[in-house]
Amino acid sequence: MNCIIVDDDKLSCQILEGYVSKFASLNLVGSFNDSVAARNILTQRNDIDLIILDVQMPELNGFDFIGSLDFPPNIIIVSSADEYAMKAFDFNVVDYLLKPITYGRFCKAMDKTKKYFSRKDITNTGDEEIFIKKGSSLVKLKLKDIVYIEALENYVTLNTNDDKFTIHFTMKAIEIQLPSDVFIRVHRSFIVNKSAIQTIKENSLDLNVGDSQKNIPVGKSYRESLLDDINVMAR
Repeated sequence: MNCIIVDDDKLSCQILEGYVSKFASLNLVGSFNDSVAARNILTQRNDIDLIILDVQMPELNGFDFIGSLDFPPNIIIVSSADEYAMKAFDFNVVDYLLKPITYGRFCKAMDKTKKYFSRKDITNTGDEEIFIKKGSSLVKLKLKDIVYIEALENYVTLNTNDDKFTIHFTMKAIEIQLPSDVFIRVHRSFIVNKSAIQTIKENSLDLNVGDSQKNIPVGKSYRESLLDDINVMAR
């Protein structure tokens, strides 16, 4: 995985660089004390898989940094304060490490990144489990249990048969994270679980959501790819 470190504490950067160098699976692309400079690099290349990111930085703090990205890669937050932990999981970060960071704790974060969140390695059929913030708790959710996803400005809602979760994510970013054999985008504001589709109409489709049905619009630019993707016996 290609990674970058973004931390205005130079000593912290040096420690993290040392930890990264011990992982054969990690390639350190750059280490930045300036979050604006780091963002500029991310806009120029699309092969960064992991950002190790401090929260408290001048000009652009860690959360503003994440929110400014259309396609956030995997992110591990590092911070000297624990007060930002719950907010961090609103941004769907992989892990939250408190400074001073031990090598053992760093290893656990990396194992978690490789196992659950590597965007290039998602080839599962929806059995992968993620943790989503619900109130003050983190709830475990299987990807295949998501029936549909709806965009709400800078947030998205993950809808299951009997619950709803709102996270700070863009549709483009979450579409990258989802297994394409389970989910398909049918509208600029909707991604659906293909197994939940009951009826496809001219400009919409019906999803089975629990004991009821939900009508979802189908955008003109998405209809052809939807029909190509599913098993249609007659066209």
